[in-house]
Amino acid sequence: MIARDRDGSLLDTDKGMWQQCRFTWLLATLYNTVEPREEWLAAARHGIEFIEKHGFDEDGRMWFHVTREGAPIRKRRYVFTEIFGAIAYAACAKATGDVAMADKARELYALARKHFTTPELADAKYTETRPMKSMGWPMMSLVTAQELRACLDDSFNADIDVCLEEIQRDFMKSDLECVMETVGPNGEMLDHFDGRLLNPGHAIEGAWFVLNEARHRGNDAALIEMGCRMIDWMWARGWDEEHGGIFYFRDVQGKPVQEYWHDMKFWWVHNEAILATLLAHLLTGESRYEAMHRQVHDWAYAHFPDAEHGEWYGYLHRDGRVSVPLKGNLWKGPFHLPRMQLYGWQWLAAENKLL
Repeated sequence: MIARDRDGSLLDTDKGMWQQCRFTWLLATLYNTVEPREEWLAAARHGIEFIEKHGFDEDGRMWFHVTREGAPIRKRRYVFTEIFGAIAYAACAKATGDVAMADKARELYALARKHFTTPELADAKYTETRPMKSMGWPMMSLVTAQELRACLDDSFNADIDVCLEEIQRDFMKSDLECVMETVGPNGEMLDHFDGRLLNPGHAIEGAWFVLNEARHRGNDAALIEMGCRMIDWMWARGWDEEHGGIFYFRDVQGKPVQEYWHDMKFWWVHNEAILATLLAHLLTGESRYEAMHRQVHDWAYAHFPDAEHGEWYGYLHRDGRVSVPLKGNLWKGPFHLPRMQLYGWQWLAAENKLL
């Protein structure tokens, strides 16, 4: 996966390891859950071969950014590349029965969990003056454990419970009706730019991870309530009543946000909101979630798709105008959009007994 302009022309030959892992996961998942097409499996194997050969530093951590040929450029402090590597290996293990791939998936997941729960293992971004933790840690651990359970076995259930508990205990604030993006080590509110920051799309994405767990457990009522609260709170915080779409960042106290892209509309936020509102409607039957789903679906499909060249733009101004026309970079690749389409179709087909 390399950077492409709106018409598919080449912008940059560097490769993001996130995208190699995510697309490999997608191909293997299509093979596992839609149809066992040999071309999908062959492409997934090719992805694993590239990841195996070029994805790892000597310390076992994964690179984030490499050249077209695979020479390393940099790796990030956080371990999200390893999270995506884990799901790529797990999906390919399920597709092939390869035990070594399953073992690698477990190894990468364990490494990521260790870093999430022992942040000092990573190169420090901040001093110890103001300890913080991110919603991304339990949220990404949750969805990764769910993927590994689906591909490997049920040994990840305990970790899933821990992640759900942490999200509810430390990041969900009933008194403020919001899901915080960053808190202190024990869930403390922090009154500065980073501490007040809300990321509505991130929280809504986490909400459908919770709702999907509720679905897995036979429509668990407590988890449905938890996931729906997350959607309700962050929809109220994030939906742009003037121009439509979901803001990227908000401040919990309504103060100005530091990041200059705070009012932009990103593709992945809307992909995740489409999934979250759909699943909330399917699990509750409540018409308001159907209305929310139609609202975000219709706004997204009116603004993000490129009618001439296909695919979606990634980055829009607040009013829906295209900010930059590229279709791929180190962060935007074939993941959020096709995952939305795949899961949305599967959930609706299952609801109508078509699968």
